[in-house]
Amino acid sequence: MRSAESIVQATWDLLTPVIEANGFELIEVEFLVQRGSWILRLYIDREGGLTVEDLALLSEELGHILDVEDLVDRRYNLEVSSPGLDRPLRREKDFKKFIGETIKVTLKEPLMGRKNFKGILRVVDAGNITLEASGQMFTLELSNVKKANLIYNFDKIVHQRS
Repeated sequence: MRSAESIVQATWDLLTPVIEANGFELIEVEFLVQRGSWILRLYIDREGGLTVEDLALLSEELGHILDVEDLVDRRYNLEVSSPGLDRPLRREKDFKKFIGETIKVTLKEPLMGRKNFKGILRVVDAGNITLEASGQMFTLELSNVKKANLIYNFDKIVHQRS
């Protein structure tokens, strides 16, 4: 049986060109067990956002491709969705889009005894990100990032409407 990591990587490799050719961007791929069932979850976005119709069409098209290529060697459910408010950040280009925003990062290996960081993303450069948290600057290697998400700022929306 293939590992979850190898299925995730094979999915990225197979579907990224197809998704981009249709004017969308693959944001994240997850392959995990929830409530006893395997789920292959694709987070997709595009400039201006997605509609429910976009997601339905993508789900059908990508499901057919996955069935033909037979990447997943067990029963699973395919979920195609937008990244949502707590958008995952994975690649350097994802981080660059959100410089100046608040993000949460979980590391694989601790830095200064910590694995979890939350702060304002200040710099993205040469495989590193720099966060400002509690008045300190922390430089984190992207290769050590286990998970990172954008933290949605509701106050910013309220102030923009005032």
